[in-house]
Amino acid sequence: MKVAIVCDWLVVYAGAERVVEQILNIFPDADLFTLVDFLPDGQRDFIQNKQTHTSFIQKLPGAKKHYRSYLPFMPIAIEQLDVTDYDLVISSSHCVAKGILTGPNQIHISYVHSPIRYAWDLTHQYLRESGLDHGLKGALAKLILHYMRIWDTRTANGVDYFIANSRFIARRIKKVYGREADVIYPPVDVTAFTCCEDKQDYYLTASRMVPYKKVKLIVEAFNEMPDRQLIVIGDGPDFEKTKAIAKSNITMMGYQPFEVLKDKMQHAKAFVFAAEEDFGITPVEAQACGTPVIAYGRGGALETVKDGETGCFFKEQTVESIVKAVCDFDAKEGITSEKCRKNAETFSIETFRQKFKTYVDEKQNLILL
Repeated sequence: MKVAIVCDWLVVYAGAERVVEQILNIFPDADLFTLVDFLPDGQRDFIQNKQTHTSFIQKLPGAKKHYRSYLPFMPIAIEQLDVTDYDLVISSSHCVAKGILTGPNQIHISYVHSPIRYAWDLTHQYLRESGLDHGLKGALAKLILHYMRIWDTRTANGVDYFIANSRFIARRIKKVYGREADVIYPPVDVTAFTCCEDKQDYYLTASRMVPYKKVKLIVEAFNEMPDRQLIVIGDGPDFEKTKAIAKSNITMMGYQPFEVLKDKMQHAKAFVFAAEEDFGITPVEAQACGTPVIAYGRGGALETVKDGETGCFFKEQTVESIVKAVCDFDAKEGITSEKCRKNAETFSIETFRQKFKTYVDEKQNLILL
């Protein structure tokens, strides 16, 4: 069978790109389609240095830096990518990739990281954080997002089978598209981390410093616990204002190379995670190091952290709730590095490949029958 793999864009190597990488490892002869491809020559190994098929957005002014600004054109752009010659189409979608046009003789399986977040339940948060909740620009943004919701719902009919990256996202797919989705967790390279039982007396958080990651909230919580040390790794728009409020028990390290991150993650007493993520790779990586996780009890963390075995949860994104969770964690017994590592291994690359390949084979056979 001729296979086409469709993704939203190729700009960096992050969570969605890891899924594309492993799908390509399963189907190495597949052709790759995307809205834009601005990967540098030295960073194309994960797509096997393939020549990609891109949309007209690739050639629009300023697209390399501001491709997201062309959101209103993305629906029509994805529809212009021609995959009519392929028997199997696999889309990896967090924006518009699932809207690729397919016919009745083609199988379309869509791996959904999330329905378009800023067009659905996170609309109001997105508009506030972007300063688009008022004024003429705000009205235009709301109109565009309304149009995106209509298009996103309609194009769900073109998908034969949905795969969600977590049960949390499966529920979102059901609510938005009215469709059932099977769950295959995304691949985490747990082999890049080694389990370490030699823990030191500090907590760690690591993330891009943007509002929804809630790193500033974690820092505010540890400001209230001067006897506990916190290390913060990561950079981004919120770095300076977060650093400005951090007290002496908090070390702001900024961006660090992987080896430094891994070392700090291996020796941390616990990893603190306050975001509501669709899945969340970092808590799994922490557990691969044998490090327990103190996480916000919403979203994908509920599926990757086992309460009382590999970590614990806090119920609200507040300073008080985080402080209580850290104190409760210190008093807990039965959480071990071995349990953390064993749990992380259930999200391995090998597990993803096996489950994804089996799933596709089953759906192909079902249609052929």
